[in-house]
Amino acid sequence: MTQRIRIDDLSKPRLTAAQEQALAYGESQQVELQPDAVLKAAMAQAGLDDFGPGEFRNRLELWLSEMDDDEDRTGLGRLSMFNDCVRHAVNRLRIHDFLRRHPEIREVPIERPIIVVGLPRSGTTHLVNLIAADKRFRSMPLWEAREPVPDPREKVLPGEPDPRWLRCNDAWESMQSTLPYMTSMHPMAPDHVHEELDLELPDFSSYYIEWISRCPQWRDYYLSHDQTPHYAYMKSVLQILQWRRPGQRWVLKSPQHLEQLGPVLATFPDATIVVTHRDPVSVIQSTATMMAYGARMQYRHTRPDWYIEYWTDRIHRLLASAVRDRGLLPAERTVDVRFEDFMGDELGVVERIYRTAGLELTPAARAEIVGYRDAHQRGRDGQVVYDLRQDFDVVPAEVRSQFGFYLDRFDLREEVR
Repeated sequence: MTQRIRIDDLSKPRLTAAQEQALAYGESQQVELQPDAVLKAAMAQAGLDDFGPGEFRNRLELWLSEMDDDEDRTGLGRLSMFNDCVRHAVNRLRIHDFLRRHPEIREVPIERPIIVVGLPRSGTTHLVNLIAADKRFRSMPLWEAREPVPDPREKVLPGEPDPRWLRCNDAWESMQSTLPYMTSMHPMAPDHVHEELDLELPDFSSYYIEWISRCPQWRDYYLSHDQTPHYAYMKSVLQILQWRRPGQRWVLKSPQHLEQLGPVLATFPDATIVVTHRDPVSVIQSTATMMAYGARMQYRHTRPDWYIEYWTDRIHRLLASAVRDRGLLPAERTVDVRFEDFMGDELGVVERIYRTAGLELTPAARAEIVGYRDAHQRGRDGQVVYDLRQDFDVVPAEVRSQFGFYLDRFDLREEVR
């Protein structure tokens, strides 16, 4: 029987001993949120000093300055941001070095990928993991996304795990210790297929940091700049991964693509696009709950009201862009998937995607997908019970009234009343 989880302390967290210990450690650390400090640490860690074109520094500076100016950020939140930026900068050094030594990688084709595009919390993660269970596909597990180019100084002995996997697993275990309910909302195990969005982070772009910080200044900057160059950068990293470990065809996904359909199709013109759809009120409810829950480690005040307002607006922006740019999608290579249809017939949805992508669902592939489905039943790690009214003092109908332009077009079932 699925364990039902009710998080009733979003506004005033009741901290566990592990949470208090982690927060105390963060307060004991002196963190300099400055680009020079991040890049110096990255060069020392990587043993490299060539970051390539330097225009990324402006974006890094904006990330750090907005965080540095936020007095509500905990010491742990500042430390995690610094460490994340160092990791991204290390990855940038290694990516640039790898492409310099192997320029032929830029000719590696990324052909006819299947790209899942849809709102966060709309089934995109489960869908991409189902398809990736078919071993003919090339996908990207989280451990590879976090460190796409290995440290050449680390040797992987036969039969031993990749050090990158071990580091990713350590991070996963740490998160399970400090934010145990996150497992039920957004699994981050090392082998879980992840978003290619992470491959833009060494270029210090994407909407990623909106998920780990309160950063409206960055949101406005990101939305006002053409993201095509950053998608091209992401593709170059995919080419490295393909060159190192080839696969027949990629399966990718990210909710960010909803507002970047132009850059997506400019980068992958022959892609099959799978667009997932769900009641935006349900998406907003679960997103705001997840963000407010995680905020207890990053901020001194969790401010659920901030998250419900921000993510209502953010989901609106994503959907408005998707509806605006819908005409860019090639009709013969686009599949719309309603959340309720996916939950009711997962395999039927996969079959429809395969037909559109011109790919046979072989008996072996079907068995692999069914095996993954049966081993990853919804709610196996517990099911969070959401309550928009009680946790955020918001009426679902009032939220839904802002999304008529989307709901009327795709005829979606109301999930939250």
